[in-house]
Amino acid sequence: MSAWLPVEEAQTRLLALRPPLLPENVDCSKAFGRYLSGDIAAGRDQPAAALSAMDGYAIRFDDLPGPWAIAGEIPAGAVPHQPLAPGAAMRIFTGALLPDGADTVVIQEDVAADGATLRLTCDGPATRGQHVRGRAGDFAAGTPLLSAGTRITPGAIAAAIMGGAAQIAVGTCPRVAILTTGDELVPPGRPLAPGQIPDSNGAMLAAMLAGAPAVVTPPLHVGDDRRVMARVLGDLARHHDVIVTVGGASVGDHDHVRGALDDAGGRLDFWKIAMRPGKPLIAGTIGDALLLGLPGNPSSAFVTATLFLLPLVRHLAGARDPLPVIRHAPLAAALGPGGGRRDYLRARLAGGMLELLDSQDSGQTRPLVAATALVLREIGAAPRAAGDLAAYIDIA
Repeated sequence: MSAWLPVEEAQTRLLALRPPLLPENVDCSKAFGRYLSGDIAAGRDQPAAALSAMDGYAIRFDDLPGPWAIAGEIPAGAVPHQPLAPGAAMRIFTGALLPDGADTVVIQEDVAADGATLRLTCDGPATRGQHVRGRAGDFAAGTPLLSAGTRITPGAIAAAIMGGAAQIAVGTCPRVAILTTGDELVPPGRPLAPGQIPDSNGAMLAAMLAGAPAVVTPPLHVGDDRRVMARVLGDLARHHDVIVTVGGASVGDHDHVRGALDDAGGRLDFWKIAMRPGKPLIAGTIGDALLLGLPGNPSSAFVTATLFLLPLVRHLAGARDPLPVIRHAPLAAALGPGGGRRDYLRARLAGGMLELLDSQDSGQTRPLVAATALVLREIGAAPRAAGDLAAYIDIA
């Protein structure tokens, strides 16, 4: 038992094996899903001058209730060439610059034009500055917009560009290789001989990484041959930042990942985690590459990828908070006591309640179709009743 690492300690040790990759500059339009390498402050006021927030007429508030002499019009993008004289109004459109002297916009629905004269048809603006977007009303030059380690969202891209940026510095995408192992595995769709199973984990992990900032090599496969595995690991280490193996991480006679890691000149950092499923997890290094050995059962591979592989990729890409977010919701049914390892139970969140799936067998793939959450049950946890809050990780 003492050799089993707690999950949090294993995560900390894994992320400490290598610092984030060096940053690179990319166009804002290509930054979605990446992580900022440095803080971004606004390089300009937004808006840079007072703008109309509505279609209507620019006026002086002190000239209410009118009438006004219509002195021209200002479309969006045009620069007013003359100030607004007392008693005058200028036709203006949403996003257009207010002329000097104007401080309020009366919307077009509240006025009527009779030739060159404009009159109110209702009460009009109640306050000075109504329907006007003031200078720097969004942000002023120097305002912090985004902090280092932030994941770039569409909104973040808009803010960076409005702040004056064309390019931003983001963490480099780690290069990831997926290597499935085992003589029993057959490529998807191939005929199966007795004792063989389809190789589903490679495609599953590639799909999990599709939403991560990573460059993923198409999955490879090797059989239970330690020499071949060591050679392949050495080759992959020269061109990748992360090698994730699937299967061969346990203690059986045909589990060769640990031995192949040694043969390839690598170094083991830790092995075996106090969790279920996923105890036989391996972490180590080969040169500058990190090796993460996941268990071969589908649910074990999925859970350990969620807790270790995805956080590792996010960390290398520069994420400030790479670990999964722990949330809480009430249980739909009673939950028994915890055992000697932390359990990650497949569940679905329905109607705000956590419903545990009937089967928690790590060898089954069908529960992964229905699961939208992993419920955490701590080591030695007391039984809980329906309605009690439980910690969970969103995997939807």
